[in-house]
Amino acid sequence: MLRVIDTETCGLQGGIVEIASVDVVNGQIVNPMSDLVCPDRPISRQAMAVHRITEAMVRDKPPIEETIHRYQGSAYYVAHNASFDRRMLPPMSGEWICTMKLARTLWPGLKYGNQALRESLQLAVTPPAGLHAHRALYDCYVTAALLIRIMEISGWDALQMAQQMQAKKSADIFPFGKYRGRKIADVAKRDPGYLQWMLSNIPDLDAGLRSAMLQHLDV
Repeated sequence: MLRVIDTETCGLQGGIVEIASVDVVNGQIVNPMSDLVCPDRPISRQAMAVHRITEAMVRDKPPIEETIHRYQGSAYYVAHNASFDRRMLPPMSGEWICTMKLARTLWPGLKYGNQALRESLQLAVTPPAGLHAHRALYDCYVTAALLIRIMEISGWDALQMAQQMQAKKSADIFPFGKYRGRKIADVAKRDPGYLQWMLSNIPDLDAGLRSAMLQHLDV
């Protein structure tokens, strides 16, 4: 069983206003759960415009610390841009799998937002009625459909996908060149032209390294 998690927040710096999950079992999406959450800070206007969750909707809801227990207990958690959701949430024991990183490996050259991949891969998914993109449960259904497609195309099981995540951690460090040993994220900020030059001129780059460079360049 893989548990797909999604959060909606007050902004990029945190403050959870909604959490949701679905489980993927034998290629089927089951056990949907969702909760509105009272955040620890005001909801930014920009965030509210995206998910349409208002202060009034969450004012009387419990904080994430009182809600998170419903979502724990899985050996594997899956999220689209998992580093963001993992950073937002309290600690959760289990391996994390990122569908965005796996999609970059399997389908280079696409746009990697959840809805963009849904359209380009023509994912068959029917989120619950009454929701919309950027509500947590809606996005969980899309991510779960993407996860199922990734498993069908790659043949990877949960353990193999988790191993891909471990391999990608090492791919976040330059193994050669003038920035050898440096984090790709740091180089992307300091010298993005160098990454762009490598992508254009070194055709046999390791797939994991290429994926990491594209991610940090947001290409």
